[in-house]
Amino acid sequence: MPATPRPLRSRQRRSALRTAAFMSPWLIGFSVFFVYPLLSTLYFSFTRYDGFRQPAFNGLDNWTYVFSDYPLFWPAMRNTLWLVLVMVTCRVAFGLGIGLLITKIKTATGVFRTLFYLPYLAPPVAATLAFVFLLNPGTGPVNTLLDAVGLPTPGWFTDADWSKPALTALALWGVGDLMVIFMAALLDVPKEQYEAAELDGAGAWARFRHITLPNISPIIMFAVVTGVIQAMQYYAQPLVAGKVAAGVIGGSGQQFEPGYPDKSTLTLPQLVYNLGFQRFDYGTACVVALVLFALSMAFTALLMRRRGGLIGAGE
Repeated sequence: MPATPRPLRSRQRRSALRTAAFMSPWLIGFSVFFVYPLLSTLYFSFTRYDGFRQPAFNGLDNWTYVFSDYPLFWPAMRNTLWLVLVMVTCRVAFGLGIGLLITKIKTATGVFRTLFYLPYLAPPVAATLAFVFLLNPGTGPVNTLLDAVGLPTPGWFTDADWSKPALTALALWGVGDLMVIFMAALLDVPKEQYEAAELDGAGAWARFRHITLPNISPIIMFAVVTGVIQAMQYYAQPLVAGKVAAGVIGGSGQQFEPGYPDKSTLTLPQLVYNLGFQRFDYGTACVVALVLFALSMAFTALLMRRRGGLIGAGE
């Protein structure tokens, strides 16, 4: 095989250096803000470190403690997985349903679009506070209305069985972001395909299944993947809801263990903060952070590989 001519190798080298130069801002940012923190987290997970003294290597002690002896880890894991599977599914389905509804409305479309989008603009803490008071089991208007019509009145954020459904209701209230994304995707579906399907006698469900879903499948995948990542980072809403429902409003000197009631609102990000910044056990906090990172990557990889299965009914 003839050797590559020297001028050609020189041009290839210059081209590679030019490409690296253009990519250098991204490479530097990726290394500083992702690779270095990830490697540091991995290193600290094998050490005893409180942020004040030098890290001391302790092998797998942190990992053994988290998976075998730490009583809050598995409840937080179950709650996080519940939020990923249930809350993300409900948000995507509800956002798609609202988007379909608004695209079918002939009058006052802008008004309805604004009304459904406005809740998304509310700050998470303020929205959570409002929901806790609305769903107060004793004085909240929701339970007052349910009692007036003879329906059961749940404990919502004070009941371990209803706290996660209450958080899901809060997430559905702020579904305006997905509504806008799905509306844009639905309006981009070629109308000619719907007209041809109607001429062939296809009903509403058949048109949705065989035309709408295949056309918006990339948007559904985007919504699911970003929803999973957001659920894996779910921190402020369950913490604020648990604090207010428990009567811990704030103030210096107050100790509060996250997860009220009965660890039902405890999530993995809360454990990372509680271990690292309240208990100064950075080694154990790094273990939980790595578990959270591994779960996020695993869910994302699974969804990307199973893209066809996610919407297989429509393809």
